[in-house]
Amino acid sequence: MGTGAERGGAVRLAPGLWRTDLQRQDLSIAGHEVVQARVEVEPGAALVRHTHPGEEVIYVLEGSLEFEVEGQPARRCTAGDVLTVPAGAVHGVRNVGTGTGTELSTYVVEKGKPLLTFAAD
Repeated sequence: MGTGAERGGAVRLAPGLWRTDLQRQDLSIAGHEVVQARVEVEPGAALVRHTHPGEEVIYVLEGSLEFEVEGQPARRCTAGDVLTVPAGAVHGVRNVGTGTGTELSTYVVEKGKPLLTFAAD
């Protein structure tokens, strides 16, 4: 999934884009699990279009991030803002601030499927 680079438990998904998995648990919904991760987006990181096999609930912890979700206008979020990405929707995030942007992502996904699939451009 990622590029293989790691730092302090974080895995680099793409240059300037890091994910640290915090927890992964089975749910009472048959065939589903919840995954929580801290995602860091460095200034200048390219927008990486991708999908998830379930919903992603995002809480922005710091910085200024712009989210692009297919079928929706781009949305700029700052600390304290929330966003939900529908299952299977192609989306991406870019840092539009000057420091590292950080989000807490909670995924409710189908168990056994890759958490993230890169989208073709």
